[in-house]
Amino acid sequence: MANSVYQFNKGINQSIEFKGLKAQYIWYLGGGLVILLILFAVLYIIGLPSLVCVGFIGTTGSFLVFKIYKMSNKYGEYGLMKALAKKQVPKCIKVYSRAIFFKI
Repeated sequence: MANSVYQFNKGINQSIEFKGLKAQYIWYLGGGLVILLILFAVLYIIGLPSLVCVGFIGTTGSFLVFKIYKMSNKYGEYGLMKALAKKQVPKCIKVYSRAIFFKI
C-alpha cells in the first residue's frame, strides 16, 4: 500500500496579497488603472499628440501606484477603514439641557 502525503493549504481565511498590496488596495489600483486607460483614450481622441498623452498618463500612473503602495504599507488590511471611521467620531458631546437626567 502506498503512503499518501497530503499538502495543507495554509492560506485559508487570509486576505489576498499581490506583490505587497493587501486586500482592497488591489482593487483600488485596478480601478485607477482602468480610469487612466479611459483617460488616455479620451485624450487621444480629443487630438492631443500621443507622446503628450503617454507622458501625462505615465506620470499620473506612477503617482497612483506610489500612493496606493504607500497607503497599503501605512494602513494595512483594515487600517484605512479604521482611519475613516475615526474621523466620524465626534470629539465631544455638548448637552445644553438637563432633561436627559430626569425621567419623564
